Amino acid sequence: REIDIVINKMKTELSEIKEKHRDILQKHLNEIKMIQFLIKETLQTIRKIEKSTEVSSTIEYSSKIREFSKFPPKVQVSLPTFIPKPIDHEKLYSLLRETTPLSTATEENVLSLNQPKTSVKELLDEPDLITKIQTGYKTLSHVTCLNEDRIWTSGEINDIKCFNIKGSLVRTFKIKSEEWPNSIAVDINGDLLYADGTTRTVNIVKNGQIEELITLPEEWTPNNLCVTSTGDLLLTMFSDDRTKSKVVRYSGSTEKQTIQFDDEGKSLYSGNGYTKYITENRNHDICVADCEAEAVVVVNQDGKLRWRYTGHPSVTKNEPFEPWGITTDSQSRILTADSDNHCIHILDQNGQFLRYIDNCDLEDPTCLCVDNNDNLFVCEFEKGNVKKIKYLK
Repeated sequence: REIDIVINKMKTELSEIKEKHRDILQKHLNEIKMIQFLIKETLQTIRKIEKSTEVSSTIEYSSKIREFSKFPPKVQVSLPTFIPKPIDHEKLYSLLRETTPLSTATEENVLSLNQPKTSVKELLDEPDLITKIQTGYKTLSHVTCLNEDRIWTSGEINDIKCFNIKGSLVRTFKIKSEEWPNSIAVDINGDLLYADGTTRTVNIVKNGQIEELITLPEEWTPNNLCVTSTGDLLLTMFSDDRTKSKVVRYSGSTEKQTIQFDDEGKSLYSGNGYTKYITENRNHDICVADCEAEAVVVVNQDGKLRWRYTGHPSVTKNEPFEPWGITTDSQSRILTADSDNHCIHILDQNGQFLRYIDNCDLEDPTCLCVDNNDNLFVCEFEKGNVKKIKYLK
């Protein structure tokens, strides 16, 4: 029995190493796919300029050849090795073998994309408002980054709008439903995803065509969604009688995991699914802003409860803490919108409060997202604005 326990523990360790190995290679592949997508988008822009009779577009065009002339760093993964240990007859159960931990290193190529350093980025004492984009929505509920230059937005109508960082409308996409989308996201290939509460579906837009990706059972309605670092889809949903809520992980259209109860069988999330924004942290924690429960609920990738955050005492924040939008940055910090108090809470990965973002004239902040450069984009629900904020040094 003791030997079996050790063997099973070793198998578990090796499975974890295998998953980490896969995640590292998948991240590397995703970086390459993102570069491919940006190159294709640039080529389309160049073709449009070639066909255009406007001289200004040619003059304003800035070449990206240097940016695309480098590849991501080559990933070197040292596989674990088994090291037999000498037998100790007095402690048989502890002998067997040990495995070296997974070791990864990056080897710079001649063609190597400049990657951001992993050094700690400190918080600014006073966040800066970089720009304000007026979307034209009477009420604005969602924003998601397509890349560093473009964002998708959605509000109270069935149009999903794409804006560039200068605030110009680039594209408008109308969904099939007459109702506004429950949520929007961008997958690792740059394709637009949206949740439709009317049809109980999650849809993907490819080449301007809508394809149904996920269809929920009749009892459940999709709420908010996010795309993980491995390309999976996390979806919050609620029951028709609004007594149950859960998080479901999908790989493509296949359900992989359901997160609903804690170890004691109690519901992790409130029943009302009206506002349950979701995001995945860099450490693979799943973070949900549960407005009705007045809490941010964080579980690990296995669905085990790590912590809850129920707000921070402040003499200047008079309304109850009711978190709406939620996002995470490269430092695994968690940012959540406190709409009624017109501010954003910044937490560390363990749920410890760090500080507020309560300047930049924020009003009714709802959805949040962060781009690859750690710029924060904030929806103002009633005004219909998206504000880009720099909050890291």
